[in-house]
Amino acid sequence: MKTILTLLLVGLFAFGTAYAADTKTDAKKTDAMTPQQEKMKACNEQATDKKGDERKAFMKSCLSAKPEKAKSKMAMCNEKTKGMAKADADKMRSECMKG
Repeated sequence: MKTILTLLLVGLFAFGTAYAADTKTDAKKTDAMTPQQEKMKACNEQATDKKGDERKAFMKSCLSAKPEKAKSKMAMCNEKTKGMAKADADKMRSECMKG
């Protein structure tokens, strides 16, 4: 009876450590970073010259910042033609919108 119990306990420990090893390797397989991790990496790279409270304040503002919305094609074309004469701007804007 003692022998069976001992073998059972040894078996449980052996399978338990094998299962734990499998879960660790699964976690390492995911090399892709989450968007939050990518944001943290970018903010860390920008804060290399800062220390102490200055770094803490920068990281807080950097991590909480919302990404800028992408400009529409029309807005980008309008910026390119800013300051041009109306006829030239219309022609350039038309070409910009096509391409």
